[in-house]
Amino acid sequence: MTFPAVKDGRVKRETLPDDTPSGAQGWFINTRRDKLGEPRVREALIYAFDFEWTNKTIMYGAYARTHSPFQNSDLMVNGPPSPEELVLLEPFRGQVPEEVFGQPFVPPVSDGSGQDRTLLRKASQLLSDAGLPVKDGKRLLPNGDVFRIEFLADEPSLQPHHAPYIKNLGALGIEASLRIVDAVQYRARLEDFDFDMTIERFSMSATPGDGMRPFFSSQSAKTKGSYNLAGIASPAIDALIDKIIGAENRTDLTVACRAFDRVFRAGRYWVPQWYRTSHPIAYWDQFAHPEKPPRYAPGVGAPENWWYEPAKAAKLEQANNS
Repeated sequence: MTFPAVKDGRVKRETLPDDTPSGAQGWFINTRRDKLGEPRVREALIYAFDFEWTNKTIMYGAYARTHSPFQNSDLMVNGPPSPEELVLLEPFRGQVPEEVFGQPFVPPVSDGSGQDRTLLRKASQLLSDAGLPVKDGKRLLPNGDVFRIEFLADEPSLQPHHAPYIKNLGALGIEASLRIVDAVQYRARLEDFDFDMTIERFSMSATPGDGMRPFFSSQSAKTKGSYNLAGIASPAIDALIDKIIGAENRTDLTVACRAFDRVFRAGRYWVPQWYRTSHPIAYWDQFAHPEKPPRYAPGVGAPENWWYEPAKAAKLEQANNS
C-alpha cells in the first residue's frame, strides 16, 4: 500500500526482523479423550492440515510454519541428537518413540493445493493402522461409533482457517465441526478440559524454568484449569522438565530443552500452526534505529531502542507544511 507521504519519502516503510522466541501456537489435541489417545490418530490430524494453502490463500504468505514450542530460538532442535542429549534420552529408550533418537518430527509440507492427495492418503493410512476403518464413507472408531471432532473457539476470526481443515478431515471420513461459544463458556470448558481440539498460543521464556510445569507436566494434566490442554502425562517429559529447571549453566539448559523438544514433538500433542518472522511497519521519517539490533529485541528494538532526530523532524515539518 502506498500513499503520497510514502512516495515522497516522508513516511518510511521497513520490514523488521523478529529474532525473539516465537512460542507455540496450534490446535492442541485433548489426549484425555479415548478417540484422541492414539498417537497415529493425532499424526493423521497433522497431515490433514494444509498450512501452505492456508498461508498462501488466507494469510497472504505472511507466516512461517511452527515446528516447536521453542520456535525461533536456539533451544529448538534440528538434526539427530547430540551425545549430550543422548545421555538424557537413553534412560527412556523403549518408553518413548524410537523417533526421539533420530531426526525430530517436522510437519509435512503440502503441494499448496488445499487437498494434497499424498498427505491425505498418508493420513488415511495412519487412521486405518490405528484401527479406524471407513464404512459407507464414515471413519469409525474401534467401538463402531463415527469419528467426530469438535473444534472449540470463542470468537469467529479464525473461522476461515478452520473451514479448509474441516473439509480435509471430511475427506478422511471424519465428521468435524467448529463450535464458537461466548468467552465465559469457552473458559469454563477449557478449565474442565471439555473439548476435542482448540487453539492456544503461549510463549516460553528464553531461559525456561519452572514455568514449563503448568503446560507440560503430568501433575498439571490432572489439575483442572491448568494450561496443559493436551493432557500431556509423560514420565520422560516430567524428568526432562526437572533437568531444565536444575540446569546450572546455559549449555546444560540448551541440551535439556532440545531433549525435551524431541520427546514433545514425538508425542504429536498438537497440530502446529504459524508465526511471524518479521513485522512490516511505517513511520514518519524523524526517527532512527540501530543498524544491528540486540539479539532478543523484536523489530530492531522498536520503539525502546529508537531515537528522535531533530534535523529529520525539522525537514519533515517543512515538507508537511509546504
